[in-house]
Amino acid sequence: MLFSAKPKGYFVEKTDHGFLLARTSGLEAPLTIEEVRECPADNPESLLAAIKELQPKKSSSGYLHAVCGVYGAQRFIRKTTLDLKRVKDPNYFSEILSQQFRVEAEKCVTISLNATDGTDYDLAKAAAQKEVLFAGIPVDEVVTIQNKLLEAGIYPERLEFGSLGGLGALVNYLNFTKTKTPTLVLEIEAETTNSYIVSADGVEATRPIPQGLESMVPVVQKELGLKDEESARKLFYSNTFDFTGMGPNLIKKLLKELQSSIGFYEVQTGQSVGLLITTLLSPKLAWLNQTIATALGVAPLKLDLQPWLDSRQITVADAAKAVLDPRWFGLLGLMANYDNATPAANAVTAEKKD
Repeated sequence: MLFSAKPKGYFVEKTDHGFLLARTSGLEAPLTIEEVRECPADNPESLLAAIKELQPKKSSSGYLHAVCGVYGAQRFIRKTTLDLKRVKDPNYFSEILSQQFRVEAEKCVTISLNATDGTDYDLAKAAAQKEVLFAGIPVDEVVTIQNKLLEAGIYPERLEFGSLGGLGALVNYLNFTKTKTPTLVLEIEAETTNSYIVSADGVEATRPIPQGLESMVPVVQKELGLKDEESARKLFYSNTFDFTGMGPNLIKKLLKELQSSIGFYEVQTGQSVGLLITTLLSPKLAWLNQTIATALGVAPLKLDLQPWLDSRQITVADAAKAVLDPRWFGLLGLMANYDNATPAANAVTAEKKD
């Protein structure tokens, strides 16, 4: 009897600044990461070439069928402490979303998770589970994301909430390395920054901050005496100028918000935030990680991914060593599986459009 070859796995992470793609020996561990590619967001030709290189034999549909990690602009992850007397009230969760977080639940794909281990919130165990994460994204935005992936030649077999996958992987990594220090995680994007404090015990705090990269552009213009913001914007994002010297001025507004969040957490818990990791940044803006860490008086989290991947039964082929760069951590979070004893990354799986 002839056995058919094990189907390859394809994983894609889409952010504002580009695509990370990987081909693996299968969809579930144990697996080997065979090849990886990286493409800028504004170069569709580069993406099509990368897909062709990763998948030499085109699928019958013409698309690359992949597990996709995405980051919608209107996504949210919020932590709250439940009133256990009200958890069985069918309107309680909707009230929290609308009143505390100003989210229209009926317009969103929303899930509720245990903040400690990332498992689905279980009403039957409510008495022991009062720390909850609400995570979601508007349905309209899910449809838009799916359409953009299809236009790019990618069919999302599974659409995952990249932020959750990354946080779950990080909590698991902190457990694996026995890191006890609470860690600040920043998703810095154009208009906003999503701030999280995580530890080996789970997600400790969440906060959206209404300052992002664009809030730094007017400061660049002023500091360098440029004639308009567009000139400042092009220079800021181009990596042709060393901004580290003026870094403290660029992050002043963001820093104030971060210090407030950290201070509130430390007073509440008695624990000190000591590590920082920034995600979703373009490689050209990677210097911001050290600038923010220095300003906050914390250390950048240095990820040593090979031992952790070994523990997750994920092997990296020589042709895919680029995946060991921390910028690929979110994509790796899509591949990793966790047993019930360790914090899990959970997926928001959206219904596929025909």
